[in-house]
Amino acid sequence: MADRNLTPQELPRFQENFSENAFWRKLKQMGRKAGTKVIYYALVLFYTLKDPATPTRYKAVIAGALGYFILPMDMLPDFLPFAGLADDWAALIAAVSYVFTAITPEIKERALVKLHAWFPNVDKPDLGDLG
Repeated sequence: MADRNLTPQELPRFQENFSENAFWRKLKQMGRKAGTKVIYYALVLFYTLKDPATPTRYKAVIAGALGYFILPMDMLPDFLPFAGLADDWAALIAAVSYVFTAITPEIKERALVKLHAWFPNVDKPDLGDLG
């Protein structure tokens, strides 16, 4: 399984690993190592999950992606340089792509405000397509 990316359809099986406390711990732990783009995508997904307007089928995919992100030992353990975050990043991208229509400008702004609280010098162009 380590030689391929997760699909949005596979992500809900990881939702049992998601908890809000574990999510915030992981972001604090991985902040600088993961990079601002990864953290921004995770925040966008988190705030999309919390939005009451987000359809349930999207919430399952988001919770699965964030649950996978939280797991310390996933397909590629996080302690491996770069490669350890590649699968987490792939799960986040797959989820964002799948739930893109539920990501509102307000959600992106909320994630950006939180990101700027941690990384004040981040520019929107650094955040890719979601910035």
